[in-house]
Amino acid sequence: MHRIVIVGGGAGGLALATQLGKRLGRKKLAEITLVDSARTHVWKPLLHQLAAGSYDTHAEEIEFLAQARWNCFRFRLGSLVGVDRARKTIQLAASYDETGMEITPAQELAYDTLVISVGSQTNDFGTLGAGEHTIKLDSPQAAKRFNNRLINECIRAQSVPRVPGMGRLTVTIVGGGATGVELAAELHAAARVLANFGLDNIHPEKDLQIVLVEAAPRLLSQLPERLSDSAVRELRKLAVEVHTNEKVVEVTADAVKMASGKVIRSTLTVWAAGVKAADFLKTLGGEKPLETNRLNQLMVNGNLQTTQDADIYAFGDCAACQQPDGTWVPPRAQAAYQQAMYLVKALPKLMKGEPVTPFVFRDQGSLVSLSEYSSVGSLMGSLTRGSLFIEGRLAQLMYWSLHKQHQLALGGLRKTALITLSEMLDRTYRPRIKLH
Repeated sequence: MHRIVIVGGGAGGLALATQLGKRLGRKKLAEITLVDSARTHVWKPLLHQLAAGSYDTHAEEIEFLAQARWNCFRFRLGSLVGVDRARKTIQLAASYDETGMEITPAQELAYDTLVISVGSQTNDFGTLGAGEHTIKLDSPQAAKRFNNRLINECIRAQSVPRVPGMGRLTVTIVGGGATGVELAAELHAAARVLANFGLDNIHPEKDLQIVLVEAAPRLLSQLPERLSDSAVRELRKLAVEVHTNEKVVEVTADAVKMASGKVIRSTLTVWAAGVKAADFLKTLGGEKPLETNRLNQLMVNGNLQTTQDADIYAFGDCAACQQPDGTWVPPRAQAAYQQAMYLVKALPKLMKGEPVTPFVFRDQGSLVSLSEYSSVGSLMGSLTRGSLFIEGRLAQLMYWSLHKQHQLALGGLRKTALITLSEMLDRTYRPRIKLH
């Protein structure tokens, strides 16, 4: 039986494993195995909510073992550390629990087709002190760590006297892309809820100071300027301090220093600027490693096959795929999802040696959530001629629908309907943010 091993259980990897399990695994046409270093899946666009505490992990996290059982694929816990292309095997590192006790030993898995979808990580560009003094929101573990520190600092700030013109607690977010903008708005909303749960000295405008720093001339620089202007307008209504054209050159335990000489006193600093693929991808493949670019992304052709090995595929943030017009597929959730759905149809044909049409990314626009206050976005592609700018309730509804589309791909209509009902019921008795 043909063995398909998928490494990485992010939005694209898990959707691919789920759909291939239904189409091939259930019919015993192939053996599908998903590998990930964690036991659960969290939709990455919601990490800012997890960091702020407004994300219910128990309701939203997907257990890989359960998903595998329901959709006819296998799950293996482990981190990819090597690929033997000649023997067609991958090497997984041993996994350990929080006490250091081994969960799974180092192991080897054989494959006929290997698909790598390990996502990306935050790129601090080697900025002095960024590695030691910032939290990078590129994983659920990092988001939970930030949330724990945030709650602790809010409690600690209760005993700090208020200084005119300064907050008791300052959170500095480096990076004015979607993650940074969404986190800033979510933190403001979280502060309002915290005040209702006893931390009444943490006023979102007076006591919690939120600072957003961006090196580019404007926020959301990769998106239309009108969308950027609308986001800035909403953030300023929330008293978020915005600094553009400011390159961070050093981060210390209590400050962020810019090239201009400006210094921001910071209690908590989040790095949300830039992405790159994991460093280990540069050496993957042994003596003849797979081809990568300067961001460590695996180079792939139009069929998403790596340039050095037709039996190894890569997609999502960890892959560099050039389009027919010369542009590159952007590292965005919608691109990873489209590539996963492409492989669902293409892999069975390629396994039989049949030709397939190359992957083409269809930009459907961008949406940025500003917590409960608003959302902004632009719709593109087949929906409109050019692009359509939207904001407010309509944009919030569209943003919500993207999450539902992801849930539909993983669980189907019935399960998604039950999850949605559960979310509505939860809001009636659960705190709106995580308090522990």
